[in-house]
Amino acid sequence: MDAAEPQFVVVGHGADCRRIACLLEPRVAGKGPGLVWLPGFKSEMTSTKASSLAAWAKSEGVSMTRFDYSGHGQSPGRVEDGTIGRWLEEARQVVLSHTSGDIILVGSSMGGYLALLVVKSLMHDRPDELQRVRALVLIAPAWDMTERLMKPRLSAGAIREIEENGIWLRPSRYGDGPYPITRQLLEEGSQHLIGNAPFNPGRPVHVLHGLQDPDVPWEHTLDLVAHLDGDWTRVIAVPDGDHRLSRSEDIDLLLTAVVAASANGSA
Repeated sequence: MDAAEPQFVVVGHGADCRRIACLLEPRVAGKGPGLVWLPGFKSEMTSTKASSLAAWAKSEGVSMTRFDYSGHGQSPGRVEDGTIGRWLEEARQVVLSHTSGDIILVGSSMGGYLALLVVKSLMHDRPDELQRVRALVLIAPAWDMTERLMKPRLSAGAIREIEENGIWLRPSRYGDGPYPITRQLLEEGSQHLIGNAPFNPGRPVHVLHGLQDPDVPWEHTLDLVAHLDGDWTRVIAVPDGDHRLSRSEDIDLLLTAVVAASANGSA
């Protein structure tokens, strides 16, 4: 666990108001673009990859902003109340209120999906802020995950649980407790699809993906490359890598991708 005390960002209004915990690493004047870490579903901003990236950013004098979605880590709430749109709103607010200057969005799994959605959202109504996003670095991005990864894998028993109780607790292979798959998560996710229309991110997208990933198949990234317009996407395949890509050699690859994104990103 990182020792720093988090700051909190207020997102939403009234009964929907929530406090989002953030950890901030300041920038040294004259250094390159800052980093924004978007974690995966049921992951935290103090994970191995996030903490390693923050340590690197500190050593390089590069700013880094990381946060926990509501119901995750140090942010209050219940993960069962979360939806793609809700977590997107939180990620977008953190970018707008707790970053400055040029940035690179670094997202893992669901965080990679949300990084793409943040870009899409800013294209719609904040092109001035979008200009600050130099590049994206995505780790096994679970894009359109409710439609393409969750729904097709639901067993008859899981579907029955969701229909009757509104929730199914999917077992985890990582010892971190079951993953709550709710009716509202699945239904609301259909409002935030990347694959329902051509999408040009307008900036470099670097993707790392393990070929032994049992959660987000390698082919899912190939489909993303085929879908995104503009020839922006570059992929690093990790032959023996799993979904988490948190070994020391995986983190070295992540840092290599971040350095490349810093060097050749353009907004």
